[in-house]
Amino acid sequence: MTQVTLNQHIDKPTLIFPAGMPRSLDFLEKCMREGKSVIGSSSLAYDVSKEKYPAWSYLPYINEPDFTEALKQTIAEHNIGGIYSPNPVAWSHIHKTLKEINIEIEMVNDWPINDELVPYRSAQKHAEQVLNTPIHITSSVAAKPLMQNIQASALFCHANAISGMCDDEKISALCEIAQYSVAGDVIEIGSWWGKSAFVLARLARIYHIGNTLCVDPWSSEHLIQNDKGGLVDGAIAQYDLDEALRVFEMNILPYSAGDINYLRMPSLDGCQHYQAHKNATNSTFGSTNYSGKIAILHIDGNHKYEAAKADIEAWTPHVTAGGWVIIDDYVWPYGDGPKRAGDEYLAANLQNISSAFVMGTALFLQLTK
Repeated sequence: MTQVTLNQHIDKPTLIFPAGMPRSLDFLEKCMREGKSVIGSSSLAYDVSKEKYPAWSYLPYINEPDFTEALKQTIAEHNIGGIYSPNPVAWSHIHKTLKEINIEIEMVNDWPINDELVPYRSAQKHAEQVLNTPIHITSSVAAKPLMQNIQASALFCHANAISGMCDDEKISALCEIAQYSVAGDVIEIGSWWGKSAFVLARLARIYHIGNTLCVDPWSSEHLIQNDKGGLVDGAIAQYDLDEALRVFEMNILPYSAGDINYLRMPSLDGCQHYQAHKNATNSTFGSTNYSGKIAILHIDGNHKYEAAKADIEAWTPHVTAGGWVIIDDYVWPYGDGPKRAGDEYLAANLQNISSAFVMGTALFLQLTK
């Protein structure tokens, strides 16, 4: 089947049926943003989604004898250019009907089951790659038994349901170092919407490492990066930081079992709180205790050189022997703050580092003491 795109029938509306399904409403929003003409349709006598659509056409249920004629009439009356259906049964029936009645318009989406399975199939592919092609890192810690294929598949599937900059290459590296991790706390500096936080917390649970703590002020004051060209800083005004925290909570809460929490404060204040209290408490995640010894430290806070250096100096003394330090955006197109700070730390601590490598855009270091 030749699949059409929205642009192929830019002057003709797309029929969305059934119009009230979540994917239909998502598609409606996409069309409205792009200025595409759409018509909603349903077989319900009263569909609550009707008011969301600029135009509407009733269609009988697909198993009723007058469905085909009603579909033909709707296509003709509204000059329909394509049909979108997220329902696999409706999609298959309409696709077949269009061929039978020889109307040369197409379904604008692929068979919905294929669309639904894309993230699951992709996750399984990445899981197999991680498990079958390990990095073979040099480590001072013996490897723990490898996680199961289904665990790795679920990790990639759920991680990629969360928006964020933590790509599959970095997730693969995190999977590797977690296998070679000692016990202790998992600390993340800079969590935003929680994608890498989820990965770290999930790996900590799979490999019995320890509890996870996210430290992020979710504050525009602390987002200023002084990036080269000002592209990053120029976008900050568009962010709603309170909303970003709510998104983080919504992304992480379903996976929490008392083993993950956050501190909404700047990195250095968070470090003082962590050492003084070894606890984080809030109304969303409750109370979580920490050991005070860090097994994995993921630094992804402010990328100014001074801020990245301060984060490294404040937090790395609490990393236990055999623990990992990850400096994210070590390779960063908007500036060299994390790289300069990371190189200085690496040069000053060569005698205490048993493993060092760059994967994706992050620098990974394992400490001997």
